[in-house]
Amino acid sequence: MTATTTAPVAAPSVHTQKKQPSSRMRAWATRAPLLPALIFMIAVTQLPFVATLVISFFDWNSLYPDARSFTGFGNYTEVLTDAALRKSVWTTILLTVGVVLASLVLGLGLALLLDRKFRGRGLVRTLLIAPFLVVPVAAALLWKHVLYNPEYGLLNGLLHYVGGPQPDWISNTPLLAIEASLVWQWTPFMMLILLAGLQSRDHQQIEAARVDGASNWQVFRYLTLPHLRRYLELGALLGSIYIVQNFDAVFTITSGGLGTANLPYTVYQTFYQAHENGLASAAGVLVVIGSIIIATFALRVVSSLFREEVGRA
Repeated sequence: MTATTTAPVAAPSVHTQKKQPSSRMRAWATRAPLLPALIFMIAVTQLPFVATLVISFFDWNSLYPDARSFTGFGNYTEVLTDAALRKSVWTTILLTVGVVLASLVLGLGLALLLDRKFRGRGLVRTLLIAPFLVVPVAAALLWKHVLYNPEYGLLNGLLHYVGGPQPDWISNTPLLAIEASLVWQWTPFMMLILLAGLQSRDHQQIEAARVDGASNWQVFRYLTLPHLRRYLELGALLGSIYIVQNFDAVFTITSGGLGTANLPYTVYQTFYQAHENGLASAAGVLVVIGSIIIATFALRVVSSLFREEVGRA
């Protein structure tokens, strides 16, 4: 009968015992430089939002600071039922849809143009991007005084040269005047996104379609447009996030008059003119919630684009 011996299990070495703590230390050493930025971001963005959220549950007029009281969701109910606020929501929707759709269509046309090779394409691309780099308030002032002014504006000057009428653009078409300035500023952004999508197409597939006799319209309809679907969605969502929160153009061009007060401008009026801190905070929280919903869809589109690019690689 043979005796069976079991080899003793070797005790973990000192190197193995120290391996886990050292890995944790390396991980913390990697993240440590980011902690100041994280703390700063929380202090600048999240703490004010928490304060706004708390104030939104109070009936608080800054003219009567001692008369504030807790109302729960009363401010939110008033925001959703107030006629002026509902109108501002509708104005915000019209402004956002009009600007985003027009910017996408014009951006797509410019992207198709810049996707072709021609002399001076770099200069043209730089000039087309320039409006997006202008400060929003400066762009609104440019449109209000240089273009729209009924006495010395460029638009009326051109109409006077051809013998046309001299309309007051802001008074006659106030919402359209704001939309035109925003379309001018956001078309380059859409163009850049769509141009990136055009340059990521499979050119071998397009050449094969042309060899099979496909026309330019057929290539655009059945190959280019489906490929650009994700990029169109991304441009629409990112543009909507900004336009929903736009304040500069409305404040500068019309000061919220003539039915152009969108939700951010109404929040400004409620807070700084009516001094209703609680009501303005509730409206601001609703704007943030709407922006977060749109941003969530935008992030999903971005992640799907990244997955598609990784799949091609």
